[in-house]
Amino acid sequence: QVQLVESGGGLIQAGGSLRLSCAASGRTFSSYAMGWFRQAPGKEREFVAAISWSGGNTYYADSVKGRFTISRDNAKNTVYLQMNSLKPKDTAVYYCAQAYGGVSTTSSYNYNYWGQGTQVTVSS
Repeated sequence: QVQLVESGGGLIQAGGSLRLSCAASGRTFSSYAMGWFRQAPGKEREFVAAISWSGGNTYYADSVKGRFTISRDNAKNTVYLQMNSLKPKDTAVYYCAQAYGGVSTTSSYNYNYWGQGTQVTVSS
């Protein structure tokens, strides 16, 4: 059974940085693309970033491009989301997800395992 456990969320002032981590277990981590999504109160879950099985391809939502960086360490079965220049509108619960396959994808429908989420709150 696949388990994804996020960590690294918290309360931070605008302009600050956080790094989220997602530790995976249960199947061969290096075979699957990973993604980060977020959901703000009263809003639908939205795509943030994705990375292919090898780390060679990454995708970002326009709203975070240039500020967030997704990476992975297949030896540690962990995917990261480095978030810089945080803004109040980045406030949300952040979820990591594991895709059905190795190709990175922006659609939540292509992910079949999800973590429990970690809260990120950016104060102005």
